[in-house]
Amino acid sequence: MSDTTSSTSEGFDAFDLHPNVMRGICAASFKTPRPIQVDTIPAALDGRDILGLAPTGTGKTAAFALPILDVLLDDPIAGPTALIIAPTRELASQIDAEIRTLAKYTDVKTVTVFGGVSQRGQVAAIRRKPDIVVGCPGRILDLMQQKLLRLDKVDMLVLDVADHRFDMGFLPDIKRILAQLPTKRQNLLFSATMPAAIRKLANEVLSDPHVVELAGRGPAETIEHALYPVSELRKRDLLDHLLGDKSYDSAIVFTRTKHRAKRLADQLTRSGHRAVGLQGNMSQGQRDRAMKGFRGNTFDILVATDIAARGIDVSGISHVINFDVPNTPEAYTHRIGRTGRSGNEGRAFTFVTADDRDWIRATERMIGSAIRQEKVDGFELGAGDPSSRGGGRGSRSGGARRHPAKNGRSSQSRSGRSGGGGRRSSGRSSGRARPSAAR
Repeated sequence: MSDTTSSTSEGFDAFDLHPNVMRGICAASFKTPRPIQVDTIPAALDGRDILGLAPTGTGKTAAFALPILDVLLDDPIAGPTALIIAPTRELASQIDAEIRTLAKYTDVKTVTVFGGVSQRGQVAAIRRKPDIVVGCPGRILDLMQQKLLRLDKVDMLVLDVADHRFDMGFLPDIKRILAQLPTKRQNLLFSATMPAAIRKLANEVLSDPHVVELAGRGPAETIEHALYPVSELRKRDLLDHLLGDKSYDSAIVFTRTKHRAKRLADQLTRSGHRAVGLQGNMSQGQRDRAMKGFRGNTFDILVATDIAARGIDVSGISHVINFDVPNTPEAYTHRIGRTGRSGNEGRAFTFVTADDRDWIRATERMIGSAIRQEKVDGFELGAGDPSSRGGGRGSRSGGARRHPAKNGRSSQSRSGRSGGGGRRSSGRSSGRARPSAAR
């Protein structure tokens, strides 16, 4: 795989995109290309396969959406001719929403396909021959097997694998889909991490790819992160204490299990917080309402498990709080990367108990530095532990804090980073030919 060096640009105009795509960029309020966009868009416009590695929240969606839209406008063909595969329905919906914004001034049509809901509306949209299909592997396969979704014209494939987790048959299903696509196509693979499974997939799918690796193993510089030693029985009290900080605006609280996520969300709600849970036992309608409420600031705390929250991209989150440490060190940077996005500042707190020492050592080795520890008076390990769980929450001093409704989630600045770009070769051929082949 070849490496790349960064180039510079004064704006998106350096990419020589279709005028209607440029209008969409303005509609999305994008000002300056992000580094991942600077280093991948020119090569993608030239038809190269792409391997893009960058932390979450760094602009990967636009990095593949803009070249796709440009090609579709240059050479429209009855679709679908572009397929974007995402691991979760939330991420698929977010990708689709951003593409629709960027395609606002075009005739490009998209459809999202994922399970958990009736396929009737998705099938109706497919019959209108959309240009782009965005979906999860399970539902894509199901529709293909029913001969309701034909992908024989796909010449642009995007795999947005989001992170290092491949549960629920994600990777095997991808391979089944790839086996039924045309071999002559352009392939773009984007990820936040590069574990062995993703590297193996990249080697199988990509042909002489243009590689951009911006993903460091440590958190982004915009994130202030720290460990908070606390006993298991005082975690709830410490959480209430931290949520009372004036800098708190909105937060994702991560728990290890779906049962704890539901219970903690209910407890926070009863304590006067505007909290909602997101966990695997919820129906799709419940998940959609929870995310809509969190994005719309009806709720300012989202309590979730790793699997339930995977791929969720919400701007303006001020805090990430790991109520339980992640299962793996690699998940640490992915979790806390949901704050401090797009150049904004964020804070991330991780509650650690005496049982988490091995996790701390492994995580610090992975990121290459020690993680600062903060001790809060009265919450140190062993401090104030009740002798039993009886008597409810009576050990907490004072009444429950209630937070006034926020005026709105903090805005996301897209102009705070400098970037660059290259210009596509003037000799790019028409006809949508692609030099790469799936393996």
